[in-house]
Amino acid sequence: MPTVCTTIKVSKDGQYILATGTYKPRVRCYDTYQLSLKFERCLDSEVVTFETLSDDYSKLVFLHNDRYIEFHSQSGFYYKTRIPKFGRDFSYHYPSCDLYFVGASSEVYRLNLEQGRYLNPLQTDAAINSLPTISALKFNGALTMAVGTSTGQVLLYDLRSDKPLLVKDHQYGLPIKSVHFQDSLDLILSADPRIIKMWNKNSGKIFTSLEPEHDINDVCLYPNSGMLLTANETPKMGIYYIPVLGPAPRWCSFLDNLTEELEENPESTVYDDYKFVTKKDLENLGLTHLIGSPFLRAYMHGFFMDIRLYHKVKLMVNPFAYEEYRKDKIRQKIEETRAQRVQLKKLPKVNKELALKLIEEEEEKQKSTWKKKVKSLPNILTDDRFKVMFENPDFQVDEESEEFRLLNPLVSKISEKRKKKLRLLEQQELHEKEEEEEPEGKPSDAESSESSDDEKDWVAEVRKQRRLLQQEEKVKRQERLREDQQTVLKPQFYEIKAGEEFRSFKDSATKQKLMNKTLEDRLKLEARNGTLSVSDTTVGSKQLTFTLKKSEQQKKQQEAEKLHRQERKTLRRSAGHLKSRPRRGRPFH
Repeated sequence: MPTVCTTIKVSKDGQYILATGTYKPRVRCYDTYQLSLKFERCLDSEVVTFETLSDDYSKLVFLHNDRYIEFHSQSGFYYKTRIPKFGRDFSYHYPSCDLYFVGASSEVYRLNLEQGRYLNPLQTDAAINSLPTISALKFNGALTMAVGTSTGQVLLYDLRSDKPLLVKDHQYGLPIKSVHFQDSLDLILSADPRIIKMWNKNSGKIFTSLEPEHDINDVCLYPNSGMLLTANETPKMGIYYIPVLGPAPRWCSFLDNLTEELEENPESTVYDDYKFVTKKDLENLGLTHLIGSPFLRAYMHGFFMDIRLYHKVKLMVNPFAYEEYRKDKIRQKIEETRAQRVQLKKLPKVNKELALKLIEEEEEKQKSTWKKKVKSLPNILTDDRFKVMFENPDFQVDEESEEFRLLNPLVSKISEKRKKKLRLLEQQELHEKEEEEEPEGKPSDAESSESSDDEKDWVAEVRKQRRLLQQEEKVKRQERLREDQQTVLKPQFYEIKAGEEFRSFKDSATKQKLMNKTLEDRLKLEARNGTLSVSDTTVGSKQLTFTLKKSEQQKKQQEAEKLHRQERKTLRRSAGHLKSRPRRGRPFH
């Protein structure tokens, strides 16, 4: 098909395979005897389903998605009519020549092909908007019926009972597209858009299943054979051959020869009777002298050796294999008993209390989600963006800081409980490590009992934290005052370098003279000599200003530029004697 195949069927004589698809809507007929395309006809709208009224392709009926029913003969289009409601499926009753149409209504419309007119519809009690709805139906004989639902279940009924004999769930929640009976093996073939399941109609046991690459729209079982034809959401239609279901059709009997040849010449790719060992394994077993002998077969980076020889040598090299086996069994039993106890939470190295808090919140969310179906948010423990917070020690939360204690007034009480829990978890880890080192010991369950403390009021806790912070601040001030007093009482000595004994006094005298002068004089002096000035700013820091002393070359250059400007000023001619003349032209009105 150009894009998608919607339905596929086989004519009653088995010679023709007809399929409908899109886009554009069309029907194609394939001749199996010639293994070629017989004809192709384009249609006005997409086909919901179709049926062959004759044994070959000469009489066809198409149900379109725009409520039209289209009849085709061997030569092409024959007649078109319409039904009152949108149709979903139809069936042809041969004894009475009636076409029964079902669709978006509780009525079943009847069109008699012998009289060429509609008969009175059949009224049913079916509720169209109820769930689940029937999406596929198939009879096997006069009493057995298989019903496929839109929720992915297949119900097997006996018409003499209103209760299903068997219910088979596809476990995908997708509507059942088609249902077929396979009488030779008592199988039912049911298909949804994703999978085709074959199961026993008496026990419901799965026989086999097929899962194509693309979604399934329809399935057709070729009569009296093991071939399946599928219409998929892809241009190519699927063909599957299962020899257990039956022989290949007559027009492709070569498939049986191919399957027989594959069964007669099985290729074994797995060495079940050999053990692959490397050169290091041979050194551990002491069998390096066998390299090059028939006991070892070189393969890739190692050797194949007989599995019986390997077990014998390993038993001789390691006579304590039974003790290791016994310890492994004891370790397995211990792990089984651990599964019945409280599971140990694996906490990170950094921010353990925060991780424990997040784990507890996640457990509460899961409980609320299970009971109230509340949508839970993702946990940051499993988010890679926050992974560094639990690995880098720089991100450790400082619980002794003032901001943390004021923003979390109740965190102290809760943190104490979590610290107790952390200690219990660490004890449990140590206990399990001891059990792993000594597996023969009897495992014991660590039971912890925590007293349920009443929660304090938020305001009282805030006041308590503030009082504690004030007391801590008072203690810190007293310690700083004591340290200051000790440093003041201690004599301080300074070392004076040679030749600089009286420099400090000279500098202080020069600074005092500068402070007595005006600001203009000080600026001129600093500009002439180049000095370093230190001043205090309003915020308590120091501001340093350094002015470089001008060199003789810079002074000479400045004097030359000054003389040049004066000379240019004397030689410049003034343009004051030039006057602008008015432009001649027509005046504006």
